[in-house]
Amino acid sequence: MSNIIQNRYEFVMLFDVENGNPNGDPDAGNLPRIDPETSHGLVTDVCLKRKIRNYVAAVKGGEEGYDIYVREGAVLNAQNRKAYNALGIEPIEKKLPKKEEDARRLTAFMCHHFFDIRAFGAVMTTEINCGQVRGPVQLGFARSIDPIVPQEITITRVAVTSEKDAERKDREMGRKHIVPYGLYRVEGYVSACLAEKTGFSEDDLELLWEALTNMFDHDRSAARGKMGTRRLIVFRHESKLGNVPAHRLFECVSVRREDASRPPRSYQDYKVDLNIAGIPAGVQIIEKV
Repeated sequence: MSNIIQNRYEFVMLFDVENGNPNGDPDAGNLPRIDPETSHGLVTDVCLKRKIRNYVAAVKGGEEGYDIYVREGAVLNAQNRKAYNALGIEPIEKKLPKKEEDARRLTAFMCHHFFDIRAFGAVMTTEINCGQVRGPVQLGFARSIDPIVPQEITITRVAVTSEKDAERKDREMGRKHIVPYGLYRVEGYVSACLAEKTGFSEDDLELLWEALTNMFDHDRSAARGKMGTRRLIVFRHESKLGNVPAHRLFECVSVRREDASRPPRSYQDYKVDLNIAGIPAGVQIIEKV
């Protein structure tokens, strides 16, 4: 891993879904998440971070410093115990070690060992306590550019669960929820000040951009349909604290539909405008996609 990042970043990412469910809502029968007041589609930050974690695990699995803390089937107490075992410290239930130096070493080990802690931070105050840390990388909720119309598709199942079912019926009915097409926008932040606390490096940053660009290609499923990153616009500040408020940069990226008389069905139905003239001095634009 290279040096800790010394610049603040913001980014805007556009991704789309075709005939799939980008993020089901368990409180609504797994229907695509939606803003009830505007009917715009939503994808949570947690959902997107899961895909980033999965991508890093796929490309960096087994490499020192790139383990994933929050992963399917992981027991967090067992993850935390790795730090105590590595440093030869005996855990005290639900408490950090009495020596402040030992507590710092535990948290530092977790940041070094786990990529997602280094990037997103973590609350590690379980029965085996490794403290907590706030990560430099944060994402907002993704929101669709236009309102979406979730559809419930009826499907049939020719296989049955048990022999008893086979005697009574030869097929079952099911439901599948899709968005015919939706273009989503998410905005994110990378803080150089918080990177100092976790050790988030330039190599980590490049891996983050790589994950955002390619993560949907390694997350295929029957439920999510055709998904992909369409645009990733990064704003790099000259300084650690930043040269301009983030919202001014986000306002320089606008997305509009070319023909509003019909519902959108592809990325080509949209036009993305980047107001380069509105970017203040001291901010560099980096287009990853």
